[in-house]
Amino acid sequence: MASPSVTKLFNHVMFFSAFCVTLVAVPVSSFQFQVGGEMGWIKPTGNESDTYFKWATENRFHVGDILYFKYQNDSVLVVNYTDYQNCVVSNPISKFEDGNTVLRIDRYGFFYFISGQPDHCKAGQKLVIRVMVQSEVESPTSAPSPKGGGDSGDYDAWDFNWGPPQNSTIKLSFASYFLTILGGVLLIFYVFM
Repeated sequence: MASPSVTKLFNHVMFFSAFCVTLVAVPVSSFQFQVGGEMGWIKPTGNESDTYFKWATENRFHVGDILYFKYQNDSVLVVNYTDYQNCVVSNPISKFEDGNTVLRIDRYGFFYFISGQPDHCKAGQKLVIRVMVQSEVESPTSAPSPKGGGDSGDYDAWDFNWGPPQNSTIKLSFASYFLTILGGVLLIFYVFM
């Protein structure tokens, strides 16, 4: 049987460890972005060819965020930089045609999307986003142009996790709330026991 001082020391260490885990987990958050806002993923009309560029510059994208493409009679193609620039629909990295495409971003860098309809793409239905590195989160500058910073955007393997849709419109994930509550309960037990 352990002595009371060893037991108390063990309790202190366990509390401190659990408390540290809750502090690390709280900042975890992700957002779901509906591409194009309320209008969704549609062919721009008139002289709105920069609609998606403007939308992308008004948002900040981070690893863990979700892009939601809502569309009808169209598709979403994930392409490389060259195919993005030239609206090449014949060589996509990935193609989605379900009308409700949900993509979770699991790495930083540039991502290029175009409509599967060549005339839609040429009319401006294409999107480039820059997913920021964690240290860039507080950067107040706007998103770069599609050629930004010399990064060609060509990747041999894309590490998107095209998993099932998740409710990430909540700022803090369920796990963060759970760990925060757990930390509070542990604190109460520690103080009163």
